[in-house]
Amino acid sequence: MAHAYTPGLRVTEKTVFKKERKLPLKGEVLRKVGEKVSAEDTVARTDLPGNVQTINVANRLSILPEDIERNMLVKLGDWADEAEIIAESKSFFGLFKSKARMPAGGTIESVSDITGQVIIREKAIPVEVDAYVDGEVVEVYEDEGVLVRTTATFVQGIFGIGGEAVGVLDVVSSGGKEVMDASLITQDHAGKIIVGGSLVTMEVLNRAREMGVAGIIVGGMADSDLRTILGYDLGVAITGSENIGLTIVVTEGFGEMNMAERTFDLLASRKGMKTSISGATQIRAGVIRPEVVIPLDGSTAAGNRKRTGDEDAPSSGLVVGSPVRTIREPFFGRIGSVIELPPELQKLETEAKVRVLRVEFQDGSEAVVPRANVELIEK
Repeated sequence: MAHAYTPGLRVTEKTVFKKERKLPLKGEVLRKVGEKVSAEDTVARTDLPGNVQTINVANRLSILPEDIERNMLVKLGDWADEAEIIAESKSFFGLFKSKARMPAGGTIESVSDITGQVIIREKAIPVEVDAYVDGEVVEVYEDEGVLVRTTATFVQGIFGIGGEAVGVLDVVSSGGKEVMDASLITQDHAGKIIVGGSLVTMEVLNRAREMGVAGIIVGGMADSDLRTILGYDLGVAITGSENIGLTIVVTEGFGEMNMAERTFDLLASRKGMKTSISGATQIRAGVIRPEVVIPLDGSTAAGNRKRTGDEDAPSSGLVVGSPVRTIREPFFGRIGSVIELPPELQKLETEAKVRVLRVEFQDGSEAVVPRANVELIEK
């Protein structure tokens, strides 16, 4: 068997990149097919229903539930501000008054003469979806969002945290083997996305947040620093919603991991270009990879590299010479090249029979690993 399909990380100089931008609920789409958009442009918006609060007005006024409506001062469907009196009762010949006030601003959504409760709906929460990348709207999903397309340099990471970020790309390490130096991060990096080498430390992360860096792309990160910056152990879940002050894309794995030379050189060649990144990661069903997208606008030399067409040639699958990364222990995160693809099944220590490959790592060592334990690094 000469070929095998192995989904893997993409490190692509030029490709056609498409991104769906959809609302969580139906709303208003603001762009049309054919429109050019910037990453920061809003393409769709909607309002999420506000939070619901309940007030037991009958208890507060010491009245029967069936008497609630004649004691209400605000009508059903009306808006009332926080602390505003919405119901009032009088007792002992009108000398004493009991009042019910709004816990927060909202609309009177329900008044029950059975439970004596009033349901309040707080102000709707506006939600806007931006384009994420500079590009063109090529499809509109009615009341939901759009599909944005651009020609871009595209790099996938192995792990990330933090949401989407957009900024100018800068390089702060001299190579993929260099540990990031906190002293090299200055105020000039505010709002930028910076590229490091083999490791980002907690010192660097704190400095980056202090300087207002939008994102960091780096080869490796210590799992202990991940726990520190999150404040908890990250379980098997999707990342990307963490509010840590910046986005981190790890390209190789945990620990001090040299960034692949090809990846570092490609990113370095895009220095000064507008870049979009996302730290969202899911490693189980429905795999989601953190990503780096650098739109190529035609006015740049794009690192003076030769271009041939708008899209990458389709992958031929796993073949001898293919660059791969191991994604499970004992070789997790190591990069090498396929040197043999035995066609016969081989028995593992677990007694399972699987297809394997022989890989030569960057340090010259070799190993036989199950094909399911590697992913193809697409050129």
